[in-house]
Amino acid sequence: MDSQSSLFSRSGGKIPAKLAASEMLRRFNGLNWATTSLGALDGWPDALKAACRMLLASPIPMALLAGRDGIMLYNDGYIAIAGGRHPDCFGASVLSAWPEVADFNADIIGRVFAGESLSFEDQEFTFHRNGMAENVWLDLDYSPILDDDGSTVAVLALVVETTKRVTAEQELAHSREQLSLALGSSAVVGTWDWHVPEDRVYSDEKFAQLYRVDPKVARHGAPIADFIRTIHPDDVQQVGGAMQNAMQTGGRFSKEYRLVQEDGSIKWVLAEGQPLIDEHGTCIRFPGVSVDITAQKEALEAHARSEIGFRTLADAMPQMVWSTLPDGFHDYYNARWYEFTGVLEGSTDGEGWNGMFHEEDRERAWATWRQSLQTGEAYQVEYRLRHHSGVYRWVLGRALPIRNDSGGIIRWYGTCTDIHDTKMVQAEREIVAHELSHRIKNIFSVLSGIISLSARSAPESRGFADLLRKRIEAMGRAHDFVRPHSRTSRPVDLETSIFGLTQRLLEPYGLEDMESRIIFAGDDTVIGDSAATPLALLLHELATNSAKYGALSHAGGRLAIAGRHDGENYVLEWKESGNEIAVRQPDQEGFGSRLMRISVEGQLGGQFHRQWDEDGVRVHVTVPLASIVRSSKLAARP
Repeated sequence: MDSQSSLFSRSGGKIPAKLAASEMLRRFNGLNWATTSLGALDGWPDALKAACRMLLASPIPMALLAGRDGIMLYNDGYIAIAGGRHPDCFGASVLSAWPEVADFNADIIGRVFAGESLSFEDQEFTFHRNGMAENVWLDLDYSPILDDDGSTVAVLALVVETTKRVTAEQELAHSREQLSLALGSSAVVGTWDWHVPEDRVYSDEKFAQLYRVDPKVARHGAPIADFIRTIHPDDVQQVGGAMQNAMQTGGRFSKEYRLVQEDGSIKWVLAEGQPLIDEHGTCIRFPGVSVDITAQKEALEAHARSEIGFRTLADAMPQMVWSTLPDGFHDYYNARWYEFTGVLEGSTDGEGWNGMFHEEDRERAWATWRQSLQTGEAYQVEYRLRHHSGVYRWVLGRALPIRNDSGGIIRWYGTCTDIHDTKMVQAEREIVAHELSHRIKNIFSVLSGIISLSARSAPESRGFADLLRKRIEAMGRAHDFVRPHSRTSRPVDLETSIFGLTQRLLEPYGLEDMESRIIFAGDDTVIGDSAATPLALLLHELATNSAKYGALSHAGGRLAIAGRHDGENYVLEWKESGNEIAVRQPDQEGFGSRLMRISVEGQLGGQFHRQWDEDGVRVHVTVPLASIVRSSKLAARP
């Protein structure tokens, strides 16, 4: 390049080394300016050349927009701003080099050439300088470059990119906004910052109000004494000592204490802070936050009162009370448990109480407990528990689950009730009942024997004696249904029901084909001990008459017995068929008929109807269910 085409044609090569190494000076000297709208370099105004020298020598990002086309001339500092558009934009019109901001640059060129100087701070643009859209912020200063005659030949642009600072400030502002929202919606009372050397505490409005300090004063700083005076007198010394210790050691400060409000009420706060210590070990700042924990404190106190109340009530109960975690881990027993068992406190926690069961009851009790844990069903079982005397006593164990709002089990609460004495009394009662029942059975046998012996001495009364003896035997069979049985005395397959009683009363007639000739259908029902005797007399009379004169007196006869529930009543139908001789209604009601009617209507409060069909008798009995299932036994104590 000849000397006339260089910005430093008279330097003789003596330009500063840094400038000589400039990339943009090399590109400037290498560009054929004659091909641009500016023309050859030697024809440029001196003012434009001087501006180019100043621009290339400056470290500040600068650009010249020369001529009305805004031909771009820029220095090394501007390369980073140009990004991927460097070096193609060098020597090109700014309007085509930056098409996304062409309108902005055209306006700038027009206004500066009209004599204006312009400045923009943190001007936002959307650039595509690196192949993709990006938001960019710039500080811009635009000034005219004037020729000797005062005309504008170019626009000088000082460009400083502030994107990093602006985005950082935006992120900080967003973080502060989020922090403010978090503080406002949480239990955090507020923040403080104690500048220790100046003794000025700066705080937000919430913190100041809680400590009864004017928020305007607190915002500009108030002595720490103004805040400490609100602390409860009983807590001041502890709080002050904890703060001094943190300031001396640099350790974290954390303290719960009370604040006395203007109306005399108390608020609890949790204050936490971290003192800042300089290189000399002096605390220069002490920032922190305070959290209002009044609600939590009140809840804890209420829970503690409830827990004390529960334990007091549990210890006052005569039953042993215990509780477990959801998985069945035993973690609480009341005083009655330790008094009964005599074990050391805590020794039966977890599965430790397994050893308290009688070995014959252990697996059964644990199987029931595991079933309750798996299903959430109520737990109830009787077992023998070792007493502090060393003997095993019967207890009734019960437990129910406590559930949360979603139905999950959160605890089990249970009791153990000593029922040993009741068990023993019940066992004694059963022995006495068995003995009495056995003697009653013997009385039936003795009566039958007396009747048989009496009939031998009076042959003319033998028929009556046989009827009486069979009725007594029927009552004896009914007694088998209601009397207490031991394992050895209980008849095999004994069913305390109407169908079962009927089958038992029909057995003496020795019907080999009973199953084919006698059909049971419909609903059966259980018999209470109060109804057993009148029902036995009714069914015995029906069976005797049938065996003597009716369907069971010959091979072709059939008997159908049907039962059904009709609301609060039980209906029994006795239907005989297949009689060889037509059955007729008797002229007058005999003793047996009166006995059946008295049994049903007098003793059971029901209705008794009988009719004679051509092929057999039909009996229709309606009895209240309450009369059938009624028991005369005293209910057992739980």
